[in-house]
Amino acid sequence: MLRRCVLGTALFIWLLQPTPVFATQTHGGLEGLFVHQFAHLFFIFSMGLLIYWLRKRQLVSSEGWRYIQYAALFFIAWNLDAVFSHWLLEQSGFVVIQNLDGMQMQITTAQGFGWLAEIYYLTKLDHLLCVPAMLFLLIGLRRLYKSSFPMKEYQEPAS
Repeated sequence: MLRRCVLGTALFIWLLQPTPVFATQTHGGLEGLFVHQFAHLFFIFSMGLLIYWLRKRQLVSSEGWRYIQYAALFFIAWNLDAVFSHWLLEQSGFVVIQNLDGMQMQITTAQGFGWLAEIYYLTKLDHLLCVPAMLFLLIGLRRLYKSSFPMKEYQEPAS
């Protein structure tokens, strides 16, 4: 019991140690970037197509499918954010990032484009779009699962 407590405490302390987390992935060569950007665009198209078919078949009247539609909308917004973030950092030449240490970075912009530093910083907050998308997807799938297997009334076993 003591051993588990010590291991749990050590794990908790380790989890509290900050490490850099780079939410927007950078790419070494242009080939990787183009494929990655194309994947974002394909994901946007796929989610748009999903929303189209959900609405065309009137499935959004079901609560589960409605939540999945919300997830698709958030996934579209997240992918648009990621495409713009990649473009700003790796293709536009307007933004340069310099990591100062584990918790600080400096955003430098081309002359006359200082406002892009704030825009780039906001695009790095992509988890504010991705996490709700995943939550809506989870809630939608749960609702669909529960509606597929209706709960029977609980009956106590005969004694």
